[in-house]
Amino acid sequence: MSDYEVKMVILSTDNLDESIAFYEGLGLSLKFRDGAHFAALDGGPVTLALATQVDHPIHGQVVVGVKTADVDAAAKAIEAGGGGIIKGPYDDAHERRAVVYDNKGNGLVFYSPLKR
Repeated sequence: MSDYEVKMVILSTDNLDESIAFYEGLGLSLKFRDGAHFAALDGGPVTLALATQVDHPIHGQVVVGVKTADVDAAAKAIEAGGGGIIKGPYDDAHERRAVVYDNKGNGLVFYSPLKR
């Protein structure tokens, strides 16, 4: 089994309500919402997230969320492979994260829930 699990695709939006309505119209159900900044829709094994500039890690890009047990090691592997670090690794309220880009400029967020 891989040390990485793709769990989320994060899309940019400038109007969360309109974007939620659009995807609900396609049949995706809302899993949760954080104010007017972030929403997660049930996409089966992968969550489809919608985020405004306030919460989007690289606004204007599609970003892939990857769960891992070791965010720091993932960030080091990205740099060693020719990618780069945008932010992190760092702890937020719920998880450890690193916002990075691969060797072709694609955005990724590596994350691991904080142990409480």
